Amino acid sequence: MNISIKPGKYVLAVSGGIDSMVLLDLLKNRPQLKLIIAHYDHGIRPDSEKDRLFVQAVADQYGLPFVYESGQLGPKTNEATARMVRYEFLERIRQANNAKAIITAHHQDDVLETAIINILRGTGRKGLTALTSRTLVIRPLLNVSKADIQTYAKNHQLQWREDSTNLDDKYLRNYVRKYWLTKFDPPARQRLIDIIERMQGINRELDIQLVNLMHLQPSLNELNRAWLISLPHQVAKEFLASWLRARGVESYDTKTLERLVVGAKTKHPGSLIDISGGLSLAVRKDRLALVGLER
Repeated sequence: MNISIKPGKYVLAVSGGIDSMVLLDLLKNRPQLKLIIAHYDHGIRPDSEKDRLFVQAVADQYGLPFVYESGQLGPKTNEATARMVRYEFLERIRQANNAKAIITAHHQDDVLETAIINILRGTGRKGLTALTSRTLVIRPLLNVSKADIQTYAKNHQLQWREDSTNLDDKYLRNYVRKYWLTKFDPPARQRLIDIIERMQGINRELDIQLVNLMHLQPSLNELNRAWLISLPHQVAKEFLASWLRARGVESYDTKTLERLVVGAKTKHPGSLIDISGGLSLAVRKDRLALVGLER
């Protein structure tokens, strides 16, 4: 199992599960990497402290620095909230240690599960390719299947902790994993992988074109209203989504985009269209402006 990571200091997210323990084993003896083992205890399960103690013991065994944080999220916490607080913790550790990036153990099955979940949620073209490596979050196992990870762990006699919540069907990801992904034979699985890879290329090209269109706008946080209205409806929504992301606004859904585009076309000057988090789109006679930004 060959993975490539550039030399430098990194925060390695280790939950104690099989995926992160395999990734740790693959990276632990690379002298060009300075690893900081980071573990977030969500406080969702009563026995989650045992995961932290296990990861801490392994980090000590390998002579690697270890940091952790404990949350008290409770058993009713949803996946999105757990993910948000976990990444906030990892990013704080990255910044505090001036590390290049965070490394996580997401693998090929996670890519497929995420694509299926986002299709079900109707999140649009970006949802199909949501799980990728980025500048500050590196995912070196995205081309490695769960089966290959399990084989590696057994062949190398690794130990890991099993998360009991991974068996709970109330979580959509677990349901998709158990009842959908297992139904895919190898050819069907490969077809979905090929679709996702093609969509990644399409999305990259579309994003480049959308960014180029932003340079035609009157200013950083303003849009030419007549120009936006002249676009085909779906294109206008794609452009607006890209413009919001470029402004650091990510907490919106397809219904919000629909409201914004319809409002841009129909609202009277002086109107405000709510986005989220105290942000609004101000409708003016010839401009649309993002207002409520922190200064």
